[in-house]
Amino acid sequence: MTLSLEKAALADDKIWHKGKAYRKGYTTGSCATAAAKVAALMILRQQIIHQISIVTPSGVTLHLNVEEPLIHGNQATAAIRKDGGDDVDVTHGMLIYAQVKLRDDAHITITGGTGIGKVTQKGIGLPIGHSAINKTPLQTIEAAVREVLGPERGADVVIFAPEGEERALRTYNSRLGILGGISILGTTGIVTPMSEESWKRTLAIELEQKRENGLDKVIFVPGNHGERFVREQLQVDTNLVVTMSNFVGYMLQEAERLAFRHVVMVGHLGKLIKVAAGIFHTHSHIADGRMETLVTHLALAGAPNELLQQVYHCLTTEAAMELIAQAGYESVSDAIATRIVDRVQQMLRYSPQPFTCDVILFSLDNQPLGSNRPVAAIAEELR
Repeated sequence: MTLSLEKAALADDKIWHKGKAYRKGYTTGSCATAAAKVAALMILRQQIIHQISIVTPSGVTLHLNVEEPLIHGNQATAAIRKDGGDDVDVTHGMLIYAQVKLRDDAHITITGGTGIGKVTQKGIGLPIGHSAINKTPLQTIEAAVREVLGPERGADVVIFAPEGEERALRTYNSRLGILGGISILGTTGIVTPMSEESWKRTLAIELEQKRENGLDKVIFVPGNHGERFVREQLQVDTNLVVTMSNFVGYMLQEAERLAFRHVVMVGHLGKLIKVAAGIFHTHSHIADGRMETLVTHLALAGAPNELLQQVYHCLTTEAAMELIAQAGYESVSDAIATRIVDRVQQMLRYSPQPFTCDVILFSLDNQPLGSNRPVAAIAEELR
């Protein structure tokens, strides 16, 4: 069994996470660059080419297999199959095509075709109506084609992905105002497994869009449950909602950087209680401390030792809150929400432009559980 050329190029370029080796991959931007380069080469040579090499912006050389090569006079098409390595995403395994057609002048144009999204909102660094091909891929595609054609020839390059529109339904693109297909992305050309940076950047782009469109208030939620609570219980415009996932500290810092005036965090107690303990990345692989934090606040409220022992041994905050409600200490949720606000204020204590922060906690049955001040007052300020 032989290793394909593109996998061989990255076989020695792995990262280790929790004792396991993960293979790196390459971005849609690298695929588009390689497809455009080989299509241009096929026009000049007037022969089918089955393998192509490119150097990514990070300096890694990729040797890639070419699929569906086709030449027709001064026009050629080729495809490269996306390989995310061991960090599989929705574009993994799909074909990214480039069609290159020679021009009568020296200009190189790059546009998106079928399956490549179009920009419909401000705030992502591309003009409205532009194909969703980011700055770095645009530069690498142009450079690769220019390298092949030289300074005297030009070409029209169209990047397309027949599966793009369907696969884009499983991305954040529509929330970012990118409609009709996938984005051609990549700053380094290489996909690093287990990396959170691209995910965080996607969330931050949505926040930037809100600010650029004039919003100075935002509601951070960990996920879909939070958005449903905002819609059904707060009855405020869900356009204010931005997902922060587990990246609480990162998104709060982004909100501060963008000069938002009011930030409301809305989430399930079991997720946001970690922030009360100073844990600003809430994934369980970073830290937990839910029951310890809950027990601490109960003790401060004067709860008896028997209740503290029972809560400490609960597996979930939902189970713990049942015991707490039976004992009449439900107000501990308000204390926790207030402590979360305190933690955020501590984080922003040196900020030249701190925002007002509120916190609303809810239960799994979508009911308000606690807040640092009355929920009705918070909701009214958001309307």
